[in-house]
Amino acid sequence: MRAGARRLIGAAAAVQRHVNLQPVLHRRTAPFPGLLPVVPVRRAVITLGSETLLLLAALAFSLAYNGALWHRLFAGRDLIDPRQLALAAGAFVAVTALQFAGLALLPRRAIRPALALLFPATAVASYYMTRFEVFLDSDMLRNVLHTDPAEATELLTTGLVTHLVLFGLLPAIALAFVRLAPRPPARALGIRAAAIAMALVATVVAVLPQYQSAAALVRGHHDARHLVTPTNYLASLYRLARDRARAPGGALTPLGTDAHRVTAVAASRRPTLFVLVVGETVRSANFGLSGYARQTTPELAALDPIVFPRVAACGTSTEVSLPCMFAPVGRRRYDEDRIRGQESLLHVLRRGGFQVRWIDNQSGCKGVCAGLPAERIGGAADPALCDGERCLDGVLLPRLAQAAAGERGDLVVVLHMLGNHGPVYSHRYPPQFRRYTPTCEDADLGACSHQQVVNAYDNAVLYTDHVLATTIGWLQQQRERDTALVYVSDHGESLGENGFYLHGLPYGIAPREQREVPMVMWFSPGFATSARLDLGCLAQRTREPATHDHLFHSVLGLLGVATRVREPALDIFASCREQPSRV
Repeated sequence: MRAGARRLIGAAAAVQRHVNLQPVLHRRTAPFPGLLPVVPVRRAVITLGSETLLLLAALAFSLAYNGALWHRLFAGRDLIDPRQLALAAGAFVAVTALQFAGLALLPRRAIRPALALLFPATAVASYYMTRFEVFLDSDMLRNVLHTDPAEATELLTTGLVTHLVLFGLLPAIALAFVRLAPRPPARALGIRAAAIAMALVATVVAVLPQYQSAAALVRGHHDARHLVTPTNYLASLYRLARDRARAPGGALTPLGTDAHRVTAVAASRRPTLFVLVVGETVRSANFGLSGYARQTTPELAALDPIVFPRVAACGTSTEVSLPCMFAPVGRRRYDEDRIRGQESLLHVLRRGGFQVRWIDNQSGCKGVCAGLPAERIGGAADPALCDGERCLDGVLLPRLAQAAAGERGDLVVVLHMLGNHGPVYSHRYPPQFRRYTPTCEDADLGACSHQQVVNAYDNAVLYTDHVLATTIGWLQQQRERDTALVYVSDHGESLGENGFYLHGLPYGIAPREQREVPMVMWFSPGFATSARLDLGCLAQRTREPATHDHLFHSVLGLLGVATRVREPALDIFASCREQPSRV
């Protein structure tokens, strides 16, 4: 018996020496000294080498957090085929080895704190990437960082919390039970360098035997780099920080400093009130006036406006599209630094003699209205239309009326709508507009059927239609002004087609649903006469392609503002308008 006990104790000691499982005694003081005794608490700590812990982390990231990547690369492939299986295995080894090499650049003291942050952050990233098929490139990260509290709250779902606990918090807590083996500095540096070299060799060995297939896979899925987690969001954060550091400080570069008004009837015309409505997340595919099977725009249809059914957006997110559509370069010569570093269409209009107002029911003007009068509507602005965090778009019309009453001269007002901002489309309209049922009431769109998502989205379009038609009705009553309204959405939306939800995919791979938006125009008779517009001609012009690139140059031409930065070839009204003369 004693011999057996000694053998058992010896075996346990050998196991402990092999894995370095050491019981560490922590003495925790009672919260009320003197009332409760001091209780010793035992916590088992596993001692691992730094490289071992980093390799385990890299394996965990590849296995548990990169589902969107593996689905993107290998969905539909026959992994029973030895060649396909070898390709998948090689990709797994390469991704794991490269992520290990990146993690191995961390200094020893930073490893556990960094991983404790990376696990929860990567859990959140992987949840949204898998659930909504989003790509974490720089544009998407910019959207995330500029998300307002109300929008962020809507994205907190039960599924996210569960995923965060299982894949974020538990691994982070587990790190408290890991101790890194101490090593002399020179030896530690040598081991780390050797580990990085071995990771790079493993990458080459994994890819080289099937280089041709791997190269074809990468060429066919060049966007997949935005799915390698956590590398994707770390690289995007680095690029955003670098761009911000490089961005010139101070005032925006002036634009259109030579702007001036031109009109042939300046002496007799009435003051102009031009309303530019920037829609949010309304796509052409579900817009009644764009040919959708459902008539989701019945009130606008009754007004017989000018409609450009499919306008190519500058981007697939507000952060990209909004500054781009107010800039002269647009998508065709897209230059983010130039666009964000210079003034916008609104500044040129002000130089041309217009008063300008920005009224926002969303997440701000993204720099477009910098230095100009702007109002951002709070979540408690109107108890009938607001819930304390957000307001329905009906709140915009009273603000427009106030802006018009406070200015008797020529005025441009931009209304930035909340529109169809997802994911909770059912919160974008009042109950009386719940025409299509059943609707998705959940922020987790994957938990609803496709038809429920579409129904909620279409109801939100119905409400946008109502707000626009009501605004036009109000403009029709302004007898002392020549009035006009132009509505254009900033980008579209995916509603589950091909597994994609929401928006923000890289432009080159984004589906049409995210890139095509409607544009609607209405002009009072006085405005059409003053601007010398041939509305019949303009109705024919809607059959030709249009993009966000046309907006800057078309609005300047429509309002009779001349400047060297305006390109007449991009003015969609030019062929339907008699050329004015300078005042």
